[in-house]
Amino acid sequence: MAAPGEEPELGMNLTRLAAVHGDKAAVIMGGSGAALSYAELERRSNQVAHLFRARGLRPGDHIAILMENQLELFPVVWAAQRCGLLYTPVNWHLSGEEAAYIVADCGARLLVSSSSLEPLAALAASAPALRGRLTVGDPLPGVESLSLAVGGMPDTPVPDELEGYYMFYSSGTTGRPKGIKPELTGEPFGTGLGIDSVMRAAFGFSPETVYLSPGPLYHAAPLGWSLGTVRNGGTVVVMERFDASRALELIERYHVTRGQFVPTMFVRMLKLSQAERDARDVSSLRLVIHAAAPISVEVKEQMIEWFGPILTEFYAGSEGNGFCMIDSPAWLAHKGSVGRPLVGRVHICSDDGAELPVGQTGTIWFSGTNRFTYHNDPDKTATAYNSEGWSTLGDMGYVDSEGYLYLADRRTDLILSGGVNIYPREVEDALAMHPAVADVAVIGVPDDEMGQRVHAIVQPAPGAVAGPGLASELIEFCRSRIAHFKAPKTVSFSSELPRTPSGKMLRRVLAELHRKEEV
Repeated sequence: MAAPGEEPELGMNLTRLAAVHGDKAAVIMGGSGAALSYAELERRSNQVAHLFRARGLRPGDHIAILMENQLELFPVVWAAQRCGLLYTPVNWHLSGEEAAYIVADCGARLLVSSSSLEPLAALAASAPALRGRLTVGDPLPGVESLSLAVGGMPDTPVPDELEGYYMFYSSGTTGRPKGIKPELTGEPFGTGLGIDSVMRAAFGFSPETVYLSPGPLYHAAPLGWSLGTVRNGGTVVVMERFDASRALELIERYHVTRGQFVPTMFVRMLKLSQAERDARDVSSLRLVIHAAAPISVEVKEQMIEWFGPILTEFYAGSEGNGFCMIDSPAWLAHKGSVGRPLVGRVHICSDDGAELPVGQTGTIWFSGTNRFTYHNDPDKTATAYNSEGWSTLGDMGYVDSEGYLYLADRRTDLILSGGVNIYPREVEDALAMHPAVADVAVIGVPDDEMGQRVHAIVQPAPGAVAGPGLASELIEFCRSRIAHFKAPKTVSFSSELPRTPSGKMLRRVLAELHRKEEV
């Protein structure tokens, strides 16, 4: 932050970046090859920003974005960012009810959606606070087109530019998604967000960077790091959808220098034939970043052998309450670790709050970081903090004598499948409605490709016949009620499920029983 009387540092202001980089590509779509230059991104995002102001949106207001990985997303998010708005990208794999809940819960006043997602967008548009809806892509009857709405709008910056912030939703233990509400900085646009500076200082992002973004832009890291690449003058290559062979092709074609993946993507790349792998030149890579889910030691060793010692792992949450990092040389000496804290200080505590010594497993807490809140959920926010003001994501782990953190468990009940967070309660609530289900528990079980898969253990209702037929029926029943990626991949049956006297499901007991059955 600038001292009184000084000009703020605006090196990450898109207007200045566009003046320097002009026709250089800011974003390239990996499938179509369509590109958006810095100058064009500046012009189009300014027009959208003026439209937002004309529609009455002021700093601190909220919009929702329901769009696939596409070029048209970037002028919208940059407009929100430079207008001081909060903006929520909505997972387009959700059901209509789930999407509508998020748009309503965040208090969005405007929804911007892809015309290809219109059936879902129409359901999401029922949110009471919504004052308007815009669509990008092919025109739709009765829905205002963004391209027509910005016609005649100035392509210069709005006069009151302030930094906005993305606000993501993650599934809650009650089955409802929870918004992770950031605190707007109030800084002039161009100051940048914390991650933008971390990318430059710790990960070496610069104007020479070509960054491959293979994940969906409704997730925190793909969107945040794509924006941060542009903030640092680089070029983002965005994959519409991840494909292992295509990822290698794009690395070769665009001389990608940095990329970010989840472990599932590594598994799929490793499953390519040796001929397919050898056919692509990946020597341009200088840094390969991974996060979002546990990675097996074996998979990481194979990736380091293939790409070289250029893998860097980080551990963080969308809550932004801590950031650990480890590069390949350090990992090879501390296999399984997620690194030492770059942001915040790590504390390992017992259930009664006492800080534990080196080597003992407990809940991971962070001190010395910014506060966060779960939107419209003060109880969940309160449980994320202790009396010292430290915060936790509910993950468990331990530190070694050198301060390296190792994860023992991501969350007590969280399932991480392919880098996506899935909470069992939501799946259980859907399955419990089936007449053949007397009781149900959902756990994550190891999966070679996805890291974990969703597995349901069902206590059949009297008269129900357990077996493959019922298992298939339950999976399809669940898919009809919640997003397909949350539904169980496998189902087993038990005559009774372990619960405490208070009714709490003993998931760890179930996980251990399932592990023994698999052996």
